[in-house]
Amino acid sequence: MSDHTSAGASSDAPSSAADASDSDAVLARRAQMLATEHWGLLAARSAAQGEVLTRITIFLTLVSAGLLTIGLLGQATKFAGWFAGAALAILGFLALIGLMTQARVLNVAEEDLMYVVAMNRLRGAYVDLDPAIEPYFLAGITDDLPGSVRTYSFLRRRNFSHLFGSSFMLIIVVNACVLGLLAGGSIVAAGIPVGWAIAVGIVVGAVVIVGFSIYGNWTYREAWRNHRPLRTAEDRTEPSP
Repeated sequence: MSDHTSAGASSDAPSSAADASDSDAVLARRAQMLATEHWGLLAARSAAQGEVLTRITIFLTLVSAGLLTIGLLGQATKFAGWFAGAALAILGFLALIGLMTQARVLNVAEEDLMYVVAMNRLRGAYVDLDPAIEPYFLAGITDDLPGSVRTYSFLRRRNFSHLFGSSFMLIIVVNACVLGLLAGGSIVAAGIPVGWAIAVGIVVGAVVIVGFSIYGNWTYREAWRNHRPLRTAEDRTEPSP
């Protein structure tokens, strides 16, 4: 993200995208360059979202196939002999793929925020070029936290349902189940009673959910700490959507 200081707090901040002495040709050229950058950001954002959704689909397919394979192996071996080793190997493979998918989901979430902030900055430049168009932007025109919140949901404030139903939480829950099964299966394979295996599996699953949630929140806060907006909500009065 940009390392420029805030427009309202620095004397060497970039000048406005429009100046009274600029000709129409100059302003048109600037608008064209801004629009080109805007379309590039939209394309990159769409590509990242499509790629991560494909990764999620692949992971869920592998989980389904892996659990089905474990069930078939159990029937073939009567849950004895080499079944425990094979089941743990499958669960370990799924856990590894799940952690890789989780990391990619977190990275794409940060990239998506990056693209939203960049496009908000461009909208601010559009408003500098032609202030009369500002009331027609429902998305945010400030490249700060309030501006990103507005862009992500400009009809109503986002609530817990947005997080609970997100791909981020979906992958966390699936990974928690896989890692919990792996931990519980390892306990049973070691000859410890099933009750302990269930307890350990539940604890591991809960730790995974809480740990990834905390880590995801930390990366979000860290991204904003590293960002220096050019235009903030405090510098202006937002029109009502």
